[in-house]
Amino acid sequence: MIVKKIFNPLAVARYMKLELIVAAISAAVVYFIYNTGSATTPSLPFSIAAILGSALAIFIAFRNNNAYNRWWEARTMWGSIINNSRIFARQVIANSDNAVQINKTSADEAANYKRELIYRQIAFAHSLRLQLRRQKSPEEFKHLLSIEEFHLAIQKINTANYLLLQQGKRIKEGMTLELLGPFDSISLEPTLAGFNNFQGSCERIGNTPLLRQYHYFTKLFLLVFMLVLPFSLIGEFTKIGIPLAMIPTSILVSFVFAVMGKVGEVNEDPFENRITDVPLTAICNTIERDLKEMLGEKDLPAKAEAANGFLF
Repeated sequence: MIVKKIFNPLAVARYMKLELIVAAISAAVVYFIYNTGSATTPSLPFSIAAILGSALAIFIAFRNNNAYNRWWEARTMWGSIINNSRIFARQVIANSDNAVQINKTSADEAANYKRELIYRQIAFAHSLRLQLRRQKSPEEFKHLLSIEEFHLAIQKINTANYLLLQQGKRIKEGMTLELLGPFDSISLEPTLAGFNNFQGSCERIGNTPLLRQYHYFTKLFLLVFMLVLPFSLIGEFTKIGIPLAMIPTSILVSFVFAVMGKVGEVNEDPFENRITDVPLTAICNTIERDLKEMLGEKDLPAKAEAANGFLF
């Protein structure tokens, strides 16, 4: 996620180099044609470019709006995962501590049980992040699970879903062993169900692209606009005696539309581990720090900070 407010113009130009090259070549070719006398009158009125620009703006606005909705929904889902992880940890800690207070279990057994469930919840967040980003680095949550459970988990097609299944089983076992109260699952089960829903929503966003026809036609209309624009501008600038100014003007106008289109393009897929994506690594870091702190641990992982204006 980009957190800095000021962008390096050269970096933006490098990012948009293909569009800038197309706009520059198109404008230069049109200027060369008219400057050499091959054409003496503009072949297209300016109204053509204006109409194309209006249609392109509508497509870009629609696409950007839907792309941002996808990005914001993804961020909202992960915000809910943070909140529900804290709720889950609080429920487990409070219920287990209550079992100790009423002499249903020992403090050591309760501490091990709390640590197991909360660590597995942290592992769920990390595994879901890796699944959404299609990254193969399960060692990032290896320290949160037992050796046996870790090797079983990484063999599953959907590791995050498997970890939630184990949470459900251990909650039932905790009730049988009186590590939890007989009715504690009434509050814990909806919290687990929420994690399933959040995971499903994230998978839906990751597996369902924005309608490809909007992606295709936006790019097509942008290309047509960049090719037509110089033919519409050369006549206007020739009338005022500065035809050469058409080149930078055409590049600038094309650049503005291209940047608008690129913003929507990079936001429509929020789980691709790019600088514009939802900062899943930082979110998982927050979950791990908060839940370990709730357990009373002091050795917490360092807080994820933005580097060079980007938070991953």
